[in-house]
Amino acid sequence: MNNNIPNIINQDGVALYYAQAIPAEQLSHYYIELFNKIAWKNEVVMMFGKEIITKRKVAFYSDPKISYTYSGKLKIGLSWSKELIEIKQLVESLTKVKYNACLLNLYHTGEESMGWHSDNEKEIKVESSIASLSLGAERKFSFKHKITKETISVLLENGSLLEMKGIIQQHWWHALPKSKRVIAPRINLTFRQMIFK
Repeated sequence: MNNNIPNIINQDGVALYYAQAIPAEQLSHYYIELFNKIAWKNEVVMMFGKEIITKRKVAFYSDPKISYTYSGKLKIGLSWSKELIEIKQLVESLTKVKYNACLLNLYHTGEESMGWHSDNEKEIKVESSIASLSLGAERKFSFKHKITKETISVLLENGSLLEMKGIIQQHWWHALPKSKRVIAPRINLTFRQMIFK
């Protein structure tokens, strides 16, 4: 495993947790820059045949000519900002992988969450690395095996990185559960390897 980082799941894929991916002295700077300068928008998703506007906000940045479809909506990547390029380079230096897209999520409090799902959109390269960086409030992140229903959880700390790769998306769901105790925002950046159209 990378830099002797242990695999936090015990079968069917790889999940590596880096507790300090961003230098401590840069955490506040990047958090403020992303919170204020990213083109955040409320997400519109289809649930039970109805369009629902989420409280959580999202943004999608990428290399040119990259897009993907989620919940019936086409997302076209915006151009990388200076801060996103710097963060991407830090993440790439840890994972030894080059990424061409980043989906960002802004969770205002622990009341905003993400249910069980896999990152298996057809535009994502199969079994590729997905690197999830956390800035701001600490949140619990959970995995559930699709066959055994075993669950494994990890606390995502400010400045940490969770890298998922291999066959993990085929065999595990993951989720960000609600938490009434969390009252501060969290910014999540998921760096991806997308297929060019």
